[in-house]
Amino acid sequence: MSGIGFAGCASIAFGPPFLMFLFSIAIEPIRIIMLIASAFCWLLSLLISSLTWYAIVPLRKYIFIGLIYSVIFQELFRFLLYKILRRAEKGLEKVTTAQVSDSRDVFSYVCGFGFGIMSGVFSMSNVLSESFGPGTMGLKSGSEYFFIVSAGITLCIIMLHTLWGITFFAALDNKNWFLIVWVVGSHMFVSLITLLNAEEYHATCIFTLYAMLLINVAVAFNASNGRVPQLMDVLMFK
Repeated sequence: MSGIGFAGCASIAFGPPFLMFLFSIAIEPIRIIMLIASAFCWLLSLLISSLTWYAIVPLRKYIFIGLIYSVIFQELFRFLLYKILRRAEKGLEKVTTAQVSDSRDVFSYVCGFGFGIMSGVFSMSNVLSESFGPGTMGLKSGSEYFFIVSAGITLCIIMLHTLWGITFFAALDNKNWFLIVWVVGSHMFVSLITLLNAEEYHATCIFTLYAMLLINVAVAFNASNGRVPQLMDVLMFK
């Protein structure tokens, strides 16, 4: 049963992202390179967050403080990635079949996805390893819903990072400071809400996160100048 639970939770958390990678990123080599680069930037932000965590000893017992500066470092590295990408546009045009200036939304999507997938791997790997244990139901006599809710949260975070990447890059291109504040603020809010999962407020946590996901879908769609006919063409695979 634990093996089935492991497979189910892994499929919930990483099934849709795998399909996104397969059909929208793996088709272009430059997108794979950018995915790896963005994932590496997220790892660097995690490294600096960890060093800060160990350096500031009095704050170690307050996990929400760690989340706050972790979010700040992630957004700083997202900004750094944006600056590097914009400076490298001329070079990228030599190794890709499309004009980089016409593919900015695609590249922001890939960079956001890279942040999301690496965040999801780190947040879910320990939970999945525990779920594979013999007869595992909950952690430390906790709720049996912990694993499936954690998988749902991981999927949501991956999607949110993808949307934040699109919104953040578009906001910087258009110097829309409100959207930049929105990305950082919603990222901070979502990260703090995930603490409710540890307190077994699973329904509150999952519904709040997916409500934020829907809001960010609308924000990213508007920030990237999306049009409903274009969206319908994508959904119909035209």
